[in-house]
Amino acid sequence: MKTIIYYFTGTGNSLAAAKKAAESLGDSDVVPIAAFRNTAGEITPDAERIGIVCPVYFSGLPAMAASFAGRLRVASAHYVFSIVTHGGGGGSAALRQLDEILRERAGRGLDAGFAVSMPGNYILMYGSPAGEKRDRLLAAADADLEAIAGRIRQGERAKLPNSPVARLVKALIYPRFRSRVHGDDRKFTVTERCTSCGICAAVCPAGNIEMVEGRPVWNHRCELCCGCIHLCPAEAIQAGKGTEGRQRYRHPGLTIADMEAQRGDGAARENQVTGSTDCS
Repeated sequence: MKTIIYYFTGTGNSLAAAKKAAESLGDSDVVPIAAFRNTAGEITPDAERIGIVCPVYFSGLPAMAASFAGRLRVASAHYVFSIVTHGGGGGSAALRQLDEILRERAGRGLDAGFAVSMPGNYILMYGSPAGEKRDRLLAAADADLEAIAGRIRQGERAKLPNSPVARLVKALIYPRFRSRVHGDDRKFTVTERCTSCGICAAVCPAGNIEMVEGRPVWNHRCELCCGCIHLCPAEAIQAGKGTEGRQRYRHPGLTIADMEAQRGDGAARENQVTGSTDCS
């Protein structure tokens, strides 16, 4: 059965999950949601099985993933599923949000939804796990994803997980996140350690960063994925003093080139202006 898996990622967890599911399912395309950010209109996938993979932000969906879901037309699909990755819960609330969007806009919801625990990396609040702890989390996630792929192959139709606590937390914090997210980049700064490599601009899924005189400038279309902070090789990007010295994270199975490819069609370095220096 032909499958298309759409993904959104900040530091690679959801891309790795999408790739793992695609490998296990076979005959699957993995397509970045960010590649549609500058397009308009409905999106009708040409596949019998449709998946959406993304992280959980504040017990809900990333803003870009929620907007994308509202454009997705899946009424003719044989099977629709979602996998959400998280480092601290909230998966059930995010899945139910996605289900509601699809039912309202596309006339059908999810046949199944799954939440997978992976290394947390919301660096504005805490440092990411490293070493053996990180590796244990990723090994457990791989086992979960293999089992989930088996359930998807079998066409399992399952009631979505439900957590009253997650719903309450989402009701308390998600609306504020959505109302402020695009401007939250105002707290980001760059230190003298910046080498003008442009990686931050290249990996930003929102195309929110441009290089001006060799330094990143944020343009208030932020998704708060924190990829620019995590993936800077010099750790030159901060969000206040709290992020200084905190452990950065990129899924170890992915490269910077993998993260850049999320933008789609070679657009990754479109915001680098003449005069900015290449990465050394």
